[in-house]
Amino acid sequence: MNSDFWRRVVGASTILIFAFLSSCTDTLERSEVVYDNDFSNLDLAGFENGKLFIFQNDTIAGFYHNEEVSVQLENLPAHNMLKVTTEILIHDSWDGNPEDGVSGPDYWFFGLDNTEIFRTTFSNSPCESTFCLYQSYPNSYFRQNRPKEGAIQTNMPGLCLFGAFSNYTTRYRIEEIIPHSNNSVKIFWNSELRQEENPNPACDESWSLARVTVEALVVN
Repeated sequence: MNSDFWRRVVGASTILIFAFLSSCTDTLERSEVVYDNDFSNLDLAGFENGKLFIFQNDTIAGFYHNEEVSVQLENLPAHNMLKVTTEILIHDSWDGNPEDGVSGPDYWFFGLDNTEIFRTTFSNSPCESTFCLYQSYPNSYFRQNRPKEGAIQTNMPGLCLFGAFSNYTTRYRIEEIIPHSNNSVKIFWNSELRQEENPNPACDESWSLARVTVEALVVN
């Protein structure tokens, strides 16, 4: 090996070590919950396209199919990060990752202001050795994980098409920490669901918001 090669190796290693040490020195100076809504109080203040219904004796926001819902938060305290925690319910026959353009991919995504932050897919399909419709969650698209991977609840019935069947609504908790410093923010959620062969797509695949929590962080 020539000396130039080893200089490049050592230089790259030094950069990686420095980045690692720098990331380890970040300190959470302050955390404040600025928004927490499980919709039990019928509160849709700040929402655009907000709507409520009862599912399994709980009030939730939804249900949605390929339509944006958002909440606008004002007068945030000083911060440089936001932690957004969303609990969602995935209803009925989500198909995950298939790229046939007919039954999938079934995307769900959210973002802040005009920027998409996280995009993934979900699958409520049974998974057998001979047939399995994989999803990307808990990773972003495109990853191959088993249906319902990372779920916090899986034993609920479907909402519409599979309303008479158990295990066709799945609950997930998605947490993201995003750089942000403005005193207001718009958080939006949406989906791109594909089921070209169903005359009532919203009954075939939909989703709902079960809880939204936002924390303003100061990290140094």
